Amino acid sequence: MEKILDWEKYLAKAAETVSEGIVMLKNDNGALPLDMNETVSVFGRIQLHYYKSGTGSGGMVNVSKVTGIVDGMIEAGVRINEELLEIYRKWDEENSFEQGDGWGAEPWSQKEMPLEDSIVKAAAATGSRAIIIIGRTAGEEQDAKTEPGSYLLSELEIDMLRKVRKYFSKVIVLLNVGSLIDINDLNSISPDALLYVWQGGMTGGTGTAAVLTGKVSPSGKLPDTIAGVISDYPSDAYFGGKDRDVYAEDIYVGYRWFETFAKEKVIYPFGFGLSYTSFDIEAVSVSGEKELKFVFKVTNTGKYPGKEVVQLYICKPQGKLGQPARELCGFEKTRELKSGESQNITISVNKEKLASYDDFGGSGHPYCWVLEDGEYAFYAGSDVRSARKVYSFVQDKTVVVEKCSQAMAPVTVFERVKPQKQGEAYSLIMENAPLSSVDEDKRRTDGLPEEIKYTGDKGIKLTDVRSGKNTMAEFIAQLSDNALSSIVRGEGMGSPRVTPGTASAFGGVSDELAGFGIPACCCSDGPSGMRLDCGTKAFSLPNGTLIASTFNRELVHDLFTFTGTEMKANKVDCLLGPGMNIHRHPLNGRNFEYFSEDPYLTGQIAAAELNGLHEIGVTGTVKHCCANNQETNRHFLDSVVSERALREIYLKGFEIAVKEGGAKTIMTTYGAVNGLWTAGSYDLNTVILRNEWGFKGLTMTDWWANVNFRGREPKRSYYVPMIRAQNDVYMVCSDSASVDEDIMTSLKNGVITRAELQRNATNILGFVLTTDAMNRIIGEADKVKIINRADNEEDSDEPVIFYDIEKYLKIDLSDVKCIKGQNHAFALTLKEPGWYKVTVTASSTQSPLAQIPLTIFGMGTPCGTLTWNGTDGKPVSLSCEIPLFSRFSAIRLYFAQNGLTLHDISFELVKAAENMDLAFASED
Repeated sequence: MEKILDWEKYLAKAAETVSEGIVMLKNDNGALPLDMNETVSVFGRIQLHYYKSGTGSGGMVNVSKVTGIVDGMIEAGVRINEELLEIYRKWDEENSFEQGDGWGAEPWSQKEMPLEDSIVKAAAATGSRAIIIIGRTAGEEQDAKTEPGSYLLSELEIDMLRKVRKYFSKVIVLLNVGSLIDINDLNSISPDALLYVWQGGMTGGTGTAAVLTGKVSPSGKLPDTIAGVISDYPSDAYFGGKDRDVYAEDIYVGYRWFETFAKEKVIYPFGFGLSYTSFDIEAVSVSGEKELKFVFKVTNTGKYPGKEVVQLYICKPQGKLGQPARELCGFEKTRELKSGESQNITISVNKEKLASYDDFGGSGHPYCWVLEDGEYAFYAGSDVRSARKVYSFVQDKTVVVEKCSQAMAPVTVFERVKPQKQGEAYSLIMENAPLSSVDEDKRRTDGLPEEIKYTGDKGIKLTDVRSGKNTMAEFIAQLSDNALSSIVRGEGMGSPRVTPGTASAFGGVSDELAGFGIPACCCSDGPSGMRLDCGTKAFSLPNGTLIASTFNRELVHDLFTFTGTEMKANKVDCLLGPGMNIHRHPLNGRNFEYFSEDPYLTGQIAAAELNGLHEIGVTGTVKHCCANNQETNRHFLDSVVSERALREIYLKGFEIAVKEGGAKTIMTTYGAVNGLWTAGSYDLNTVILRNEWGFKGLTMTDWWANVNFRGREPKRSYYVPMIRAQNDVYMVCSDSASVDEDIMTSLKNGVITRAELQRNATNILGFVLTTDAMNRIIGEADKVKIINRADNEEDSDEPVIFYDIEKYLKIDLSDVKCIKGQNHAFALTLKEPGWYKVTVTASSTQSPLAQIPLTIFGMGTPCGTLTWNGTDGKPVSLSCEIPLFSRFSAIRLYFAQNGLTLHDISFELVKAAENMDLAFASED
């Protein structure tokens, strides 16, 4: 069956998402929408370098074109002050954009152009409106800092703001950022309009221009609380530690903290966002017993068409457990309503989902989800602060909703926050967090699966399981210890078994496994679109924060059906996203990948993305499970968190993704939670995910993650504790087909059982059966035709050097610069075509977990991707085999990152072509 991916519609849907995710915080003095008859002056260097996303694996999408904000405004017909734009262009040429030193070392912002009063004064003579664009980035291995040019504004930015304010009567500030930044200096100059436009991917400028011009009325809502200063956030005292991060604020994250303890410290509350129009929200009715149905009438009372979000919050009885003053429990967005038009919308709330987790027995029911007795009051409005009481019910007695068992509880003594009711307000007290009393070894041995008796090869293929001819157990019985040890190790990055330049292959990663008809499935980063390190162009999506700001499940679902179709076109089975970690602190470098400070919003948006992908027949890998809330020392950091906070905040979004989004793959984290690295946590991977949530899919580690046994040092490529925990696949290995002596020795000594390997293999293959990789084996995969996509590839003017090669050739590359997004090309004149081993020697001073890929193209086809980590500056050689069957073979090296120093490349004949004439005929 052929599917059509209309690139123009894809662009339009992404731009629509950008428009709906922009959050307008302020709009006075008729600043917006723009007057299309007036010239607009745009200030800020970032107007020439729009940040489409953050950095690291979540932002590495190769695109043919990025539409920045000025581009979008020009395309929309806005009159731009060309003289001012040319001043910025000239200065930018003379002051080159700083790329940084590679992985995790890009600067947070670019040096701003110093502004002379004469320039601003001359610009103001052309029109009354000025737009100032301020940009920030951050990402993997790079948290933001409370420094000028990062969370704080730089002196040059402040100077720009003051001078523009001095000469212009209408000043509009746009924040092209991945997460919150400090706005105190912004507010001090009193801009007329202030908007978070976030990072909108490759169509960010188009969607932003639609809002600025009034084509679309802004309807985005804040997914995070904006407080006065960074120290107002309750996690600030602990964030950024090298070894341990104590979650003393417990469940009181974001607005849960501020609405309970510190209302006065909020500048803009959670859920806030202005429109060009106004709305009235009226509670019409509430019905139902177990499932409450709230009906609201929303009326557009202003002059512009627009959309509104109705937000529903619950205030639970304080009881013995303690509760925040508000929790989001439902939301819905209207369609676009014309002036005077109304729409009734329904929000359903299952009472059982209002339950709280008792991690110490205060309710009389330890390790249970409970509804404590007392009044449950619902508040509705357009943000958490404006919400008004619309309904309540009284729970006569405490009810157990679900019985669990203590899992992932802390082993380190610490105190956590608890509120104490004082009249209409709450005071803060501290209590000791309950510690773990679980015998983890006994729990695992009690839960060991039964071994499937080894039968050897009976000729059963995986397609026989798919057709129902044989059971999965009968298939698994054929797999040897070697095969089982291979299947729990993914291969990559840039495995030749799957789409070139992608993150990994898993499943059929050895000849033995492939012989059983197991396909190699393909993973590709990430939350912002497909990362294809071979240089292949892909679609760059709006960032996670922007997507969450839409509060629009249907829109997000529809956008990801396009993404799913694009994945099919590239034979990618799993997109490594959505990222689902909580915005616990504004400085987390990967906040741009994630959604919100609220777990309910996080889970709902993730489920919408997954459901969109699933409609097409692909999936996303929800990550990083769990409590991955800072980048600083992320591979060795121990997050000390109460069991209640884990279940109600840091795991809740993942639970929603599993139960409502049908999540099929989950990625664990680099770090530890309560002393145990998550990849080796039986409580997480087995007790919670599978036994309690009913998760049936596949779990994988993060790339080159550390794993440990309780009380022992963590290390990379440590498969045994991972296997025992039922974290199914280790990502990634350079050679998954090789025999792993540690696994074999542990099998022999009984540290792991063959049954555990079989269990993990069953999980992996159960997922593989549902993929397009399986469909391709049986000839049932959809074909995708992409239409209306412009080809913006440019040919290099650099002359190609030819090298003669017989059976071996080494070429010096010491003069070649490894610059992100660029290529180095040359050609070979072959004496003997065939398969060649290509070895590239390079060095890097980046961190040990940096990912610096180089992709080798032969005759325009990506043949393999080699990925270096940091090498301490020492030369490291990596190899792959590529087919060279043309007499004249063009070779291209594509650099996806900075930070690599090239030394040389060699080609060595491995296997000559059996038919020389046929091989050379392939030139035609």
